[in-house]
Amino acid sequence: MHRDGKPKGFFYLDHRTVDGRHAIITDAHVTPGNVHDSVPYLDRIDSQVERFGFDIKAVGIDAGYITAPTCKGLSDRIIYGAMPYKRPMGKPGMIKKREFLYNEHYDCYLCHEGQVLTYSTTNREGRNEYKSDPALCTQCPRLKECTLSRNHQKVIHRHIWEKHCETINNHRYEERGKRIYKRRKETVDRSFADAKEFHGHRYARFRGIDKVQEQCLMAACAQNIKKIALLLAREGLDRLLMCTFRLIGRICVDLIHLNRSGPRTSGKKRDTLSGILLTPKRRAPPQWWGLSTICGRSTDRPFLCLIILCLERF
Repeated sequence: MHRDGKPKGFFYLDHRTVDGRHAIITDAHVTPGNVHDSVPYLDRIDSQVERFGFDIKAVGIDAGYITAPTCKGLSDRIIYGAMPYKRPMGKPGMIKKREFLYNEHYDCYLCHEGQVLTYSTTNREGRNEYKSDPALCTQCPRLKECTLSRNHQKVIHRHIWEKHCETINNHRYEERGKRIYKRRKETVDRSFADAKEFHGHRYARFRGIDKVQEQCLMAACAQNIKKIALLLAREGLDRLLMCTFRLIGRICVDLIHLNRSGPRTSGKKRDTLSGILLTPKRRAPPQWWGLSTICGRSTDRPFLCLIILCLERF
């Protein structure tokens, strides 16, 4: 993984989806560290809608998801997106793209000196290229601030779905968008913080993406059970009890299917977390599991027993 402000090395990324009302983790998907955050995002939304029947009205996501395909996908699904301000990338001291005025009617850009950058072509990445006249740029007093090209030509790229990005970007000025994004730090950020502090999410305890997926699902399951226990104590044992334990059951089924779909040796299950829990002998877990770290402090052992019962039930 090579990202600005992030450590370099071999990592996995846990892409989580959290409910905005009760902060229940509804999805945990693991990818290699070199996969961009926005790549699996739309597929995970569709997966939850298909599996749980969610009616998603709005989402709050960080600046890493501000890409044209993501904004276009949210618009097609009629989902209200709330995103933060993203600082423009580029060399310091140079004129930013936002300082050029775009004319949608004539499909061109206008610079500060009055020159028109006309459409030239569309590249393979789906970006339109708008180029200036080098003869006029040579006489421009702000040439060094505008471009460093040898032929003195300014080129601006605009994605064919840029309009969807501008629409969702304007949501951060609305009261609804501010409220949704403010709620994000209380749900998603808090969920990752608890996972790192109490559930061993700082390090991958297994090798291989399938085993790391199991670790993330078990940590999410433990966090959900603790959250559910608090909600039940506050709101009572009515419809919430049925819905939440149904969600726990489906997560446990995913663990079992993930374990059974992997390779086997000598006719036995793999020596993974769910594989050991499902063995007929029901032997005690080995020390290298780190269950006390995955399931939190010593007071969380009853939640681990409930997870084992759910796994044996399904």
